[in-house]
Amino acid sequence: MPILSLSQNPTNFSETCEDGSGETGSGFGIGFGLVLDFGLYRNSCPEAESIVYSLVESAVLQDPRMAASLLRLHFHDCFGCDASVLLDDTEGLVGEKTAPPNLNSLRGFEVIDSIKSDLESVCPETVSCADILAMAARDSVVVSGGPSWEVEVGRKDGRTASKQAATTSLPSPNSTVPTLISIFQNLGLSQTDMVALSGGHTLGKAKCTSFTARLQPLQTGQPANNGDNLEFLESLQQLCSTFDPSVGITQLDLVTPSTFDNQYYVNLLSGEGLLPSDQALAVQDPGTREIVETYAVDQSVFFQDFKNAMVKMGGITGGSEGEIRRNCRTIN
Repeated sequence: MPILSLSQNPTNFSETCEDGSGETGSGFGIGFGLVLDFGLYRNSCPEAESIVYSLVESAVLQDPRMAASLLRLHFHDCFGCDASVLLDDTEGLVGEKTAPPNLNSLRGFEVIDSIKSDLESVCPETVSCADILAMAARDSVVVSGGPSWEVEVGRKDGRTASKQAATTSLPSPNSTVPTLISIFQNLGLSQTDMVALSGGHTLGKAKCTSFTARLQPLQTGQPANNGDNLEFLESLQQLCSTFDPSVGITQLDLVTPSTFDNQYYVNLLSGEGLLPSDQALAVQDPGTREIVETYAVDQSVFFQDFKNAMVKMGGITGGSEGEIRRNCRTIN
């Protein structure tokens, strides 16, 4: 299920520790009775990581927006990291794809299908769909110029899904900083983790419907006391008045839209955060503001914190009562 949606194309919602030694390590695993491992597939499916990387790289070359889409799929799955977000609706199961944060918003399912198909031909019933999502998210960052990290694996694929949980667990694009902090802390993720993971919005796009609240200062002609950049807001208003708000779409980071870097935080400090929940990080709380300022001037700190936060988030597993799906869209 979900986390801050690293978005491109959201509808009603936006979202959104490494072991560099190469040795098998004991996992982080916040799940119940499930311990993740950095080297699980080294013997059972040694080609797994290269297959995932190759297909992600190809997909992003064909469609640069796919990097954000695959990263976002993992985030939306990962307050449980059990690939429940991939399940199609069936007669006996209502999946999460039609939940408001996901409907007409999540994409990249076909890429995951292709990866799973190739893995099944080489290592049948070995690599879980949840692990594929985690590896594909990492590789999407890498091919976009961002950092790499060792991905803990060993997740099980869930045998059920929860549309209700998918609907209620994601922060709104209008979420305040206290709300964001609370949601992440409930999952064992710190304020620093939250701000670092928000940096995934350096990639992707968002629809006008997700940032209409950012345009409110234009109604008075004066910026609100939150560091708004009126010129930036006017450009957004022009875009959204030209197109139907449900169709109008723009880059989350207009400066380096297809590069994973720290420009997102530079944008926040200049009042050019697209989503209200993004801009809030720079204006509503001195603690998050300080982190934003640090990341804006030192990309290496952002990269390290992002890697650590991704491993922690990926360790929020659905527990050991799952399976290795043969087809990511359906339960075995």
